[in-house]
Amino acid sequence: MGLVIAALSGCLFGAGLLISGMLNPGKVIGFLDVTGSWDPSLAFVMGGGLIMSFVGVLMARNRSAAMDGQKINVPDGQQIDGKLILGAAIFGVGWGLAGICPGPAMAGLGSLALEFFIFMPVLIIGLLAGRFLRGAL
Repeated sequence: MGLVIAALSGCLFGAGLLISGMLNPGKVIGFLDVTGSWDPSLAFVMGGGLIMSFVGVLMARNRSAAMDGQKINVPDGQQIDGKLILGAAIFGVGWGLAGICPGPAMAGLGSLALEFFIFMPVLIIGLLAGRFLRGAL
């Protein structure tokens, strides 16, 4: 049952990314380019995502288990440290340069567009490098 819920959730998330334009790197870069020809339309997508996340966290805090019976782990850490800031900066720079972030990249693989197939191996290399460097930071 858990795999069915995960698959349906993933399909719904991917459809939302596709419909909203988040799979179009040009649209994302247009949103991030606040000094050029800024396209604020993705702010509504992100705002909707924040609202849904907030509602989901509130619902999760009032439950002991998910619909499939698995334990819900809601992070309670609120400490901002150097690792968090560095990770957010690396993520933001990568997203700004490529116009692609991991979620839309995975959904974009279904479009068979070359940029997503180039992005994913680079993402995996970055994840492995992060795992390797985690102890050094």
